[in-house]
Amino acid sequence: MFNEPTPLKELMSHFPQAGEVIWIGLRTATRQEINIVEETYARIGTGLEGDRYKGTADSKRQVTLIQAEHLAAVGSYLGRGIINPVLTRRNIVVQGINLLALKDHRIQIGEAVLEMTGLCHPCSRMEEVLGPGGYNAMRGHGGITARVVQEGSIKNGDKVTVID
Repeated sequence: MFNEPTPLKELMSHFPQAGEVIWIGLRTATRQEINIVEETYARIGTGLEGDRYKGTADSKRQVTLIQAEHLAAVGSYLGRGIINPVLTRRNIVVQGINLLALKDHRIQIGEAVLEMTGLCHPCSRMEEVLGPGGYNAMRGHGGITARVVQEGSIKNGDKVTVID
């Protein structure tokens, strides 16, 4: 009864195109520089190899993703051009797919499969790195958090596709 298709569920299952990974960054330690890499490996429980995050298989914030389109929006709210993804402290920048539409879906990126776990809200560091108003500029544009459900490599240029 609860899994019966509805018109809304049908609408929410259609995606106009696959997205694409255009940037990968690993946070080696709190408040340290982001390492920009071409490729990484997603592990269940610990997220991306080389990233400071270390959790459990149940952790909801193993990987953070943001849309490239939102980097332009945030820059516009700050009165400047597209902001550098390093400033957002997110792991993966994708373009061409609406990350918020991934709720209740799993996505394949390269060999890895991720599951959206929630929104990635901005923190007070956004005021430091983006300047006054940075926190509010990022609100609603901070991307999503995800957990790794299938391990595998992720690299720039990989497609981001919805698999269920």
